[in-house]
Amino acid sequence: MRILSGIQPSGKLHIGNYFGMMKPALELQKEGDAYLFIADYHALTTVTDPSLLRQATLDVALDFLACGLDTNRTIFFKQSDVPEVTELTWLLSIVTPMGLLERCHSYKDKIAKGIAPNHGLFAYPVLMAADILAYQSNIVPVGKDQKQHVEVARDIAIKFNNQYGQVFTVPEPSIRETVAVVPGLDGQKMSKSYNNTVDLFGEEKETRARIMRVVTDSKQLADPKDPAACNVYALYSLFASDVQREEMARKLRAGGYGYGDAKKELFSALWTCFEPFRNRRKELEKDPGYVQSVLRTSAERARSEARKTLNAARRAMGLD
Repeated sequence: MRILSGIQPSGKLHIGNYFGMMKPALELQKEGDAYLFIADYHALTTVTDPSLLRQATLDVALDFLACGLDTNRTIFFKQSDVPEVTELTWLLSIVTPMGLLERCHSYKDKIAKGIAPNHGLFAYPVLMAADILAYQSNIVPVGKDQKQHVEVARDIAIKFNNQYGQVFTVPEPSIRETVAVVPGLDGQKMSKSYNNTVDLFGEEKETRARIMRVVTDSKQLADPKDPAACNVYALYSLFASDVQREEMARKLRAGGYGYGDAKKELFSALWTCFEPFRNRRKELEKDPGYVQSVLRTSAERARSEARKTLNAARRAMGLD
């Protein structure tokens, strides 16, 4: 079974990225032939500063390696290091109906957020389909809000296969039902778009300050509080053990326990949880050559697979 995941280098990764995408991707290493790519081509639709893109790409690589990515189990590479994907995108574009792209919500959502429309933004799903189909992926783990991307890749693969013969594996989405939505500082879903994130590897002082900004209700110190309605408790639950969660819930319900104290416990749990990863990342930062060699070696393996698929598609279309 071949599993494919990707993440955009559009800024510093935060704890919402970790629990929503990184941790599940790392767990999938044990379940099959894993491909994980840094989607720097996709990032070009929103990141226009070259130096920012380079740094963000390096940061994503460092973050994944620090958090336990096993390069013996996972092919971990930059999207732009596999140029076969861009040629495959054109071949897939030939069979992609305009109506299919016009129905994609990602384009509409980004336009609604004020991003200037362009062809790259509109054709984004075809490039994503090429990412998936190039490696003959069987499974693509996604959240519910990203299921449409895999459905588009399936539609394109089926249409191509019907027209030119059996070339592509038709992928299946694996919906991560159990992944909780990580609340941001304001209680909305944690997202850079809302400026409500806590960086995965932020400085201690800044991380503590952001945790102390988590929005709570107006209940006083002595008042009983509902853990189910508490943003601090929701975040704490991501890092704490069952015993620790039960103890904080008990103290909130009993009253006499303030949100400030809960936030201090949250910071302590978060900081302790990521301490081994922080130490590993500091070591990796001292050896950028190692990080680049991991990406380069994996890209060679990814290109070998993508080239087989591209050549099969070229032959099927008469481009021998």
